[in-house]
Amino acid sequence: MDGTSQTLARLGTVAAVVGAPLLLVSTLLHPLQSDPNDGLLAFAEYAADSFWLWSHLGQFLGIILLGAALVAMAATFEPGRAAAWARIGLVGTAASIAMAAALQAVDGVALKVMVDRWAAASGDERALAVETAFAVRQIEIGLASLLSLSFDLTLIVFGIATLGSRRYPRWLGGIGLLGGLGLVAAGAAQGATGFSGTAMRLSMAASAVVLIWAVLIGVHMWWLAPELTGDGDFT
Repeated sequence: MDGTSQTLARLGTVAAVVGAPLLLVSTLLHPLQSDPNDGLLAFAEYAADSFWLWSHLGQFLGIILLGAALVAMAATFEPGRAAAWARIGLVGTAASIAMAAALQAVDGVALKVMVDRWAAASGDERALAVETAFAVRQIEIGLASLLSLSFDLTLIVFGIATLGSRRYPRWLGGIGLLGGLGLVAAGAAQGATGFSGTAMRLSMAASAVVLIWAVLIGVHMWWLAPELTGDGDFT
């Protein structure tokens, strides 16, 4: 056996236990004082933020690492129903990372450029700049909603795989399903109400569950790794 599954399990552990805190810290660095649904207040706060690029880069890297952890996790399931669900989850993982890249391009780059131009403008140019920034904001909201829906469906699929696997405790699958369903609610709320208080509270709560689940999955993969052979079967 070539030990591929063992190596992936250990790499997945590192990706999970680094990616989850990185995503959390980067999100906490994001400006959060103003109501994100109040365009003018939010734009003023964003324009004054000096960590904008780094917080968004950290968020994107965190999502990439969590995606890598899911790819590694898929290699740890025993052949059969659990592995089949995990393979379907890989499609969602790739789609979620692509969606996250699009979101960060809009939010982390385009929106920052527009709010900076708005902050520096005056007169008619300032009015035009704020309308342009608002348009970019709506694209961001749409992408954020779709990312939540994509990632939550992926988590639900992995939760089902975990519930059907004898290699993972069922409660881990339950936590994954809970986080995924929470993100479904958050994504739907964002699509309907933008970055409203309700949408943000749902997103924060569901994200906290997901990050805890990711770390727990990472720890379990490290424990599981010595028992795996190259083809994913137990030794």
